[in-house]
Amino acid sequence: MSKTLVAYFSASGVTEKVATKLADAAGADLFEIKPEQVYTKADLNWMDKKSRSSVEMNDRSSRPAIASKVENMAQYDAVFVGFPVWWYREPSIIDTFMETYDFSGKKVIPFCTSGGSGLGDTAKNLKELAPGAQVIDGKRFSPRVSEKDLKEWVDLVL
Repeated sequence: MSKTLVAYFSASGVTEKVATKLADAAGADLFEIKPEQVYTKADLNWMDKKSRSSVEMNDRSSRPAIASKVENMAQYDAVFVGFPVWWYREPSIIDTFMETYDFSGKKVIPFCTSGGSGLGDTAKNLKELAPGAQVIDGKRFSPRVSEKDLKEWVDLVL
């Protein structure tokens, strides 16, 4: 029997709500990707070119530190990776997460929350960050997505 993890980063709580429903729908373990240094409202101001999130996203080598690690990542066959879309891609902290573990032989399924932007180059980026993994294209969800719709998606991708 395969074991599944839903790992997510949530800046405002929206992605956390979807990730929690997704973990229930998939019968998966849940792990929050928490930054060592929590993002403040000012850090998240994408209109400010000097805000922390803007600086990180403009520097492709930026790797914000994560506060904790997944215990025994080797036990998982599939990993859903969730986040809010920032600048038409995954936030830099997701890049940190992907580079922290060996995803060889695992299925990696990105999902995002956004007011309208899709996943952009996320699948391509994650494939580069997780050599040997099977990275699928993933999907964007509204914060109001039902557990039924998530279950249908899980059944398609797992």
